[in-house]
Amino acid sequence: MTALTAGHTREPVLRLENVVKEYDGTPPLRILHGIDLTVDHGELVAVVGPSGSGKSTLLALIGTLDRPTSGTVAVDGYDLAVLRPRQVAALRARRIGFVFQQFFLLPGLTCVENVATGLLYTGEHAKARRARAVEVLRQVGLGHRLDHHPDQLSGGEKQRVAIARALAGRPALLLADEPTGALDTASGAGVVDLLRELNRDGTTVVVITHDRELAASFPRRIGIQDGRIAFDERTVPVEAAPAPTTAGGTL
Repeated sequence: MTALTAGHTREPVLRLENVVKEYDGTPPLRILHGIDLTVDHGELVAVVGPSGSGKSTLLALIGTLDRPTSGTVAVDGYDLAVLRPRQVAALRARRIGFVFQQFFLLPGLTCVENVATGLLYTGEHAKARRARAVEVLRQVGLGHRLDHHPDQLSGGEKQRVAIARALAGRPALLLADEPTGALDTASGAGVVDLLRELNRDGTTVVVITHDRELAASFPRRIGIQDGRIAFDERTVPVEAAPAPTTAGGTL
């Protein structure tokens, strides 16, 4: 198979068709039951559901951390079923930015160094990685914290560093799993405002959350219940944004 190339501008950033996920057992344990889902470039989406609803399994499939038992999962136009493992790893690294409830920052590194670690796979020189890290830290409002270490930051600032690290590679999709879960109310609101701002600037954002109040504030809300899509609502019709230019010509 040839290398994967950038520029799938006519494809949605995320497409799931009749996705089923089962785990071995007698009988097999089915977690997801025929999920159909499309997310276009430029959308801001909340995926909401209670514990045990299948959100974590769906997150793993969307993030290419797992594969479906059956059905199609495609990210930025690439169908996972036809990719070799190294190509899936490259797709994950170059097309998806992850933000988790826990920040996963390295305590011995500065903010700039933490963000620059997200670019190690690109093969860019250290100077270029640092320059990009500085750029995205300024974008998330931390230009004054470049050389601080994680223990010198508030919880909200740590999450902003994690978001900057996720953005460093210019991903097609920013996938945030309970990004406010470890934060106080004010810090959480600041992170949500940042995600909205990034979306207004063209970043496609999908937030996985159990917080129905947060989900209700998003322009598109997808409810997961018992491994099925219970609802898919939009406040206003979506007008897909152009696909972003991704770093690196091939995967």
